[in-house]
Amino acid sequence: MSDVVLRHGVFMAPFHPVDEDPTECLQRDFELMEWLDRLGFEEAWIGEHHSAGYEIIASPELFIAAAAERTKKLRFGTGVVSLPYHNPLMVANRIIQLDHQTRGRVMFGAGPGLLTTDAMMLGIDPNTQRDRMAESLNIILRLFKGETVTQKSDWYTLVNARAHLLPYTKPHPEIAVASAVSPSGGRLAGKYGFNMLCVAASDPTGGFDALAENWKIANEIAAENGRTMDPNRLRLVGPMFIAETRELARERVRFGFEKYLYYFNKISRAPGRYPVPAGRDPVDWFIEAGHGIIGTPDDAIAMIEKLQKKQGAFGVFCQQAHNWADFEGTKKSYELYARYVMPHFRKANANRVASIEWADQNSEEFGAKRMAAVEAMFAKHKAERETKAAAE
Repeated sequence: MSDVVLRHGVFMAPFHPVDEDPTECLQRDFELMEWLDRLGFEEAWIGEHHSAGYEIIASPELFIAAAAERTKKLRFGTGVVSLPYHNPLMVANRIIQLDHQTRGRVMFGAGPGLLTTDAMMLGIDPNTQRDRMAESLNIILRLFKGETVTQKSDWYTLVNARAHLLPYTKPHPEIAVASAVSPSGGRLAGKYGFNMLCVAASDPTGGFDALAENWKIANEIAAENGRTMDPNRLRLVGPMFIAETRELARERVRFGFEKYLYYFNKISRAPGRYPVPAGRDPVDWFIEAGHGIIGTPDDAIAMIEKLQKKQGAFGVFCQQAHNWADFEGTKKSYELYARYVMPHFRKANANRVASIEWADQNSEEFGAKRMAAVEAMFAKHKAERETKAAAE
């Protein structure tokens, strides 16, 4: 049996439809972080995007700096910094500053950049992004170590560059690389000992089937470099929404579910990801196709256990944050998850269950003993009163 105890978090792009006030959307995102912190979630990963309208956080570092001031225990990860868009020295300095500001509550998630529209606006050839990501990570690691770096490439120049602060966390904040379908994330994780953030783990169109293979690749390359991958640091992401009943969950997500599908099918990095057949109810189709959970806490537990069966042990399940329901419904979904799903995987009630089962199995015997004790007390009292009366 694995000794990995599942932790819980969210992966927030975020996804905000273009008909809502963006300022209020960001404020609700901060409120959500406070709510998750209160409920006992361990992590929140915040995305970086610059185009396409929905994913409106351009700087995860700015968001994390504000959110960390509003929370007590929640750890924050950049989910992810798109490295080809930035000079490596700038990235290293921002992460180190956040590490100090949060006193070690920050994690550094890195990726190549998933929205092609971002790359197009910056004049970046998408074919170069994964190689640039690997190149940048190598430089950032050297800067985290306090090295002085002089290096020139076709997209950045460093001359006697050093981070003027060293990390608060020793030797540096936890580093995770994004992994979806391609093996690039697994290769980097294995080579450098990074952790993996599997952003499409539950998607039956590719991410789910790629899980085991990418983890295998990471382990093989780690072994070649004298390392061992730690499943405690493996994070899987999947979309879900839960309510007290399946019917109520379906009703609540109709608030914003079709807008979410539109964004993924027409705009985002995965056009046609959710090909709802003509005439089908989108919610029913999504559930039946296995793309995510719209149901109850028991359905959420079943989905995570399916991922565990496919992948083996992993450290964190992150819900993909979305706006399928209104804000109160969204908060309720996370509350139900904290009340019923988290304790299932933490085995928080194992002794309580054993205790009540023991009491139930022995209830007749213990009840008889209790009644006998009561009757004995009545008899004792009666005898004492009779003795006293006789003496008088």
